[in-house]
Amino acid sequence: MDFTQYIAQKIHQTRMIAPHEALPGRAQPSFVLYEPHAIFRDRALTPPYPKKLALAMFGMGCFWGAEKCFWNIPGVYVTAVGYAAGYTPHPTYEEVCTGYTGHNEVVRVVYNPTQVRYQDLLKVFWEAHNPTQGFRQGNDVGTQYRSGIYVYTVKQRRAAIASMRNYQKALTKHGQGKITTEVIDAPVFYFAEQYHQQYLVKNPRGYCGLGGLDVELTLRGKTTSK
Repeated sequence: MDFTQYIAQKIHQTRMIAPHEALPGRAQPSFVLYEPHAIFRDRALTPPYPKKLALAMFGMGCFWGAEKCFWNIPGVYVTAVGYAAGYTPHPTYEEVCTGYTGHNEVVRVVYNPTQVRYQDLLKVFWEAHNPTQGFRQGNDVGTQYRSGIYVYTVKQRRAAIASMRNYQKALTKHGQGKITTEVIDAPVFYFAEQYHQQYLVKNPRGYCGLGGLDVELTLRGKTTSK
């Protein structure tokens, strides 16, 4: 099946593909990132990053809005959007949109753990989107819009699981459904194309379909409605 046939037979709305169904991808990226961060103009999007910094990765719907949730947090060094948790090496946006790569749209957050805690990033993650919708986020439907936390360390995993349990209690208390967020070890991160990076800085009126459930997660495990 060629790529045009994949486009014509999109399956992205209903199910994850199996590895053997994935597009083959390529050994190298099909594009070059040629600009620094649109806000942190003196900082490159790509590694190497200063050694004191740590990585976090989240999927929470369209990555344009997801990235915007993090770049203004004190202690965040740089952010970038990309594709992760699928099968196709070095996918393009068009390929991801077919559903035949298995990837999620994600945001990578490079942060200084002495200035902002991972738990603070988790709080932003949970409150900024709806983690109960499965393969969708608002009007955006597809496996690439699933909720996900991709952890780099054992401590991150423990924090992520604990926060999910606490947030589920909060959602249940306020009549919301079951969390569908995947929590897995951080997979390979493939940078998205240049025009996707910090899209809502370059296009202030651009589309953003993210929306939370108006339920707060406190960092002490207590929850209140906003």
